[in-house]
Parts: sequence; structure tokens; C-alpha cells
Amino acid sequence: MIVIVILLTLAAICLMELNKNKVWGAILAVAASAEFLFIWPRMFAQAPALHKCLAWIVYLLCCVIIFYISLGTERRHPAVPEKDPRTTKVVTVEQGRLIGVYTADKEVEIYAGIPYAKPPVGDLRWKEPQDPEPWDDVFKADHFGPMSMQPRNSRIVDSLVQIALYHDYKITPKDDYVEAVSEDSLYLNIWKPVTEEADLPVLVYIHGGSLQTGQTWYADHSGEGLARKGVIVVSMAYRLGVFGFYADKALADESPNGTTGNYGLLDQIKALEWVQKNIAAFGGDPSNVTLAGESAGAVCVSALCTSPLARGLFRRAVCESSTMAAPEPAHSFRTLEDALETGKDLKEHFKVKDLEGLRKIKAKDLVWGTQQNHHITIDGYVLEETPYKSYCKGIHNEEAFLHGFNQLEGQAFVLRDKVTLDNYKDKVRQLFKQEKDAVLELFPASSDAEAKKNWIDLFSAYYFTYGHDCLTRLCEKNQIPVYPYYFTKNNKRIGANHAGEMIYLYHMIPADSKLFTAEDRALSDQMADALAAFVKTGDPNGADLPEWPESTLLEWGDEVHTTEDRFAALYRILDRLQKADAIAADTSDAGSTLSDDPA
Repeated sequence: MIVIVILLTLAAICLMELNKNKVWGAILAVAASAEFLFIWPRMFAQAPALHKCLAWIVYLLCCVIIFYISLGTERRHPAVPEKDPRTTKVVTVEQGRLIGVYTADKEVEIYAGIPYAKPPVGDLRWKEPQDPEPWDDVFKADHFGPMSMQPRNSRIVDSLVQIALYHDYKITPKDDYVEAVSEDSLYLNIWKPVTEEADLPVLVYIHGGSLQTGQTWYADHSGEGLARKGVIVVSMAYRLGVFGFYADKALADESPNGTTGNYGLLDQIKALEWVQKNIAAFGGDPSNVTLAGESAGAVCVSALCTSPLARGLFRRAVCESSTMAAPEPAHSFRTLEDALETGKDLKEHFKVKDLEGLRKIKAKDLVWGTQQNHHITIDGYVLEETPYKSYCKGIHNEEAFLHGFNQLEGQAFVLRDKVTLDNYKDKVRQLFKQEKDAVLELFPASSDAEAKKNWIDLFSAYYFTYGHDCLTRLCEKNQIPVYPYYFTKNNKRIGANHAGEMIYLYHMIPADSKLFTAEDRALSDQMADALAAFVKTGDPNGADLPEWPESTLLEWGDEVHTTEDRFAALYRILDRLQKADAIAADTSDAGSTLSDDPA
């Protein structure tokens, strides 16, 4: 019995740690187990079986109660982990005065959770973002705003993902809370170097997450690393899923701009406008702004590069692991007609007839519709046409582009796909249709293992890397300096999988991490220096950096050198499939897209 109780106690402690319960919960669990072992021989050793059974039930019930009463409370994520960080001097923006906090080494100032728009709640749900309200007192910007409404896994699942995939799980009492999530989420954050210099270059970052999930304080893309290299970094939350991309004709009718379906993009534009008006107060140069994003965030960047509403709000662009540049964007995109049709399903699900009914639904219930409503829409206002068509006409907002992809972009998205030699040809046909035979000639398979490896490559190319190839050629067509990269560095974390480059590019490898080597840190220095140079001047080259000619693929891996894209022949097949030979002018309607959305 003692062994059983000890094992149960250890299991309870492990579950509470994975679930980020309060530390005192584990202490209570140990105390309850000790009490049970103490009283058992005195009260139940000779008791009838029924009494013993009841004693076990009471003990287990106590453990369950302890688990639930010690759950972490929901609160906002602190800008720095220190208990009482030193505060910055007062900064004055349009809404009022605010103060931020310093990092522990006093080299970076962080201003977190600054409202850039009114909360989009109540009657403002599914409306263009409104100007933020002013405040009277000094606003303390020391915590990030809540993450936008989104479906969430349990904390236990998230912890297991960190253990199994990222291998960087840490046991600490500082994370014994649940990060706040709210429909009221339109806040931005600023990281700046501690300096009195003015006119510093600015990078504005859009997080990824399939336009369904994500938050602004994820360490891999924190602005702290680039701030140490002389760049001001801004990130913003924006409406996600059904809150950011739901489309309805009634919404277009009530909009002064006749738009619907792109509220998340409108939020990003509103944040860029805020930066133009206020970043000088932090020492930033509003005329030297670079817009960057990863995965679905890169799709947003790609869209804003041809949006008439974003013209003049940034000069340069960075896209990591996704674009919207292909004639038929592979994900995160749909036509207005498709968006409106999907919107009808939302009303039917909640059994409401109009917008008033939808706006009365609680946000935590409405989030159900996120899976069906997380695509950018060609609405005629934010986007007048696909970016591909705009680029072919010479329409774009950026004057230089840095973009690229990782070696194993698709691997994480097809882990559960059962691919064998028997079904390989059918899967290729589903993706490449009439070009199946040409693809199979390039990627033949003679075993199950080869079929699975090929499928990862084909999925990566179709959903991720082909858009980057289109983007490079479109930039060349428009005489935009363009610098494409290919990230291949392996490590003990997630390596060159989707999102693996971020911790390098934003110079955020933890100093105490054993998952990275000195070579990883040296590569991160090079990548971050190249990015910082690009943000400052539009050119990622520098005296101590490998030469990176325009329009030339640069591999960031065990070695840094120019290289050829291994999917080049496959791209020509996709050109035929999408009628994009030589990136010629194209006035035909964009075709249908696959429903799967891996970004």
C-alpha cells in the first residue's frame, strides 16, 4: 500500500507541475498522502473491506480537490520575470503618458500592453478598429496584453509538447498561472535599446499561428535580441479566427468602407498607423519601418505589401516560412464568396438570424467558429485582388524584401499522415492533379520510407516554399531588391522544422540552454546581424557577414553560403499548374485552394 500511495503522490505532483498549479498544491498532496499513511494502520488496517474502500475513495477525492483548488489563476504575462523591475522614464504618446520596465541588465527597455485601438467588444465586434481612448494617469506598461480569443489546449498538453517536441521544458514556480485570453486584446509592445539616440530603425512583427492562435510574448520572436543590436521592435496582438476573419454581407452593409472578413488585417494596419504617430517618442524613425512576420504572420505581411491601406506605413518587408505570392495561395486565403458562404454556417450553428444575435454570444462560445473562419479575404477594400495580381501590375508597398524558408517546413504537419508506397501516387495526384506524372518522375519512391520522405518534401514545397520562389521572381520583375534564405541548421530542439529559424534570427537563444552549441550561437549572431542590417539599410550585407547577392538563395546552416533551390524543377511544374509561367501578367480569377491550413 505504501508503494501505491507514493506512486499516486508522485503522479499527482507531476500532473500539477505539467498543469502549472500553485506550488502549495503539491505540498498539500504530500501532506494528504502522509496523513493517509499515518492513520491507515490505526483506523483501517483491521477494518471491513467496505471501510477500506471508502477510505481510499476519500483519499483520492482529497487529491482531486487539491488539484482543482490549486489551479493557476488567469493573469497577464509580465514583461520581465523580475519581481520589482526598475521602471523607465515617462514617455508621452497621443493617448497620454506611460512608463515601461528595464531588463535585468538594464540594456533594453520594454513597454508592454499599450492599447492601440478601442477594445473590439460589444457593438465593435466585427468592425474596423477604432482609435484608442486617452488616459489621465501614467500608464504602467509592464505586462503584455491578453492573447486574442483562440482555442487553447490544456496546460498539460502544452507542457507535453514542450517536452516531446521542443525539449526545453523548465520546472519553475514563476509560471504557476494561466495566460489571460480576451476579446479585448488590441495591445502592442515595444522593445528599445537603452540609448538617447533618435531615429532608430524600427521592426514591426506579426506573430503566426494559422490566424487562429498565437501571442506576442513568445520568447523565440521576442524583440529583446534585436533591440540589443540597435533596432526598436514592435509586436501587436490582432483579432484571430472568427473574431478576425468572419465575413457576412450584413457586416459589409453596415461598414462605412463596405468591407468584411479582414478585421485581423485592419488591426495590423491600425497598429502600423499607431507606430507612425508615436514611435518617435521612443527614439524610433517612423520613415524607417520594416514589417516582418512568420508563418501566418508572414502571410499577413505578404498581403499588406499590396494593400492600398498599408501604403506608406513601412518601407521594407520580411517573410518567414510563408507568403501569399503564389497565383493560388496554398493556405490562409479564400475568395469573398467562399468567406460569405462559411459565414452562413456560423449563424446556423448558433441558431441566430442576424448580427445582433451573433454579437450577444459570449466570446468563449463564439470561438467555436475559429476553425472555419481564419482566412484572409479578397474583400475589395483591404485587398483589391490577390498579391500575385498586384505584383504583376507593378503594385506593391515595400522597397526591399528579405524572405525565406526552412528545410523541413512540412514535416510537423504530416507526422500523422499515413504515407506508404501503395498510396503515395494517389496522394501526389490529390495535390498536383494533372501534373502527377511529372511530379512522380522528379520524386520517385521505391519504399515506404522513401514515399514518406518525398511526401514531406512535396508538402513543404506546395504549401510553403513555392510561394517564396514566386515572391523572389515577382520582386525581380518589379526591380525590388530581394534576399531569399534557406535555413537548414539542426539542433537538439526543433532544428530546421517550421518556426525553427526564429530563435536564431531574433537572437533569442538562451544563454543557459544546453540544446544549442557554440556553432548555433555563432550562426544566430550572423543571422540577427544580417536582419538588423536589412532593417537599418535595406541591405543584409555587412563587413563581417557572408556575401549575400540580390536574388540569390543564401543557406543558413552548418555553413553559410549561396546555394540553389532543390525544388526549382518542381516549381516549374507548379507554374504550369497555377498558370504562372515566368510570372507573366495574369488577369484570371484565383482558383480554389485546399482546405487544409498548415500555417
